[in-house]
Amino acid sequence: MSHNISLTAAAARHINALSRDAGHPVMLRVTVEGGGCSGFQYKLDLVEEKAPDESEITLDGATALVDEVSAPLMAGAMIDYVEELVGSQFKILNPLAVSSCGCGVSFSL
Repeated sequence: MSHNISLTAAAARHINALSRDAGHPVMLRVTVEGGGCSGFQYKLDLVEEKAPDESEITLDGATALVDEVSAPLMAGAMIDYVEELVGSQFKILNPLAVSSCGCGVSFSL
């Protein structure tokens, strides 16, 4: 059910750094919810356990989780981590998104 969703090396490094800081493994949970200014929005959480309906996306010991409802809305997406002058954040590069808001958190299909 992964729908060809991937992690970039930068995202994997940051998830691993968050795990080191926490003193135990953490995973990045990515879900798509209705809302935001463009129709859908991403919700990101750090979790310690995988839910039964989630697929694991792994790279270099880091894990992201995507549930079976969100996965089709993110088919072909890359989960990245960017560091910019305005701050650092996980960023979803979703080829299905036809538009997104200025903050990059919400999108439409």
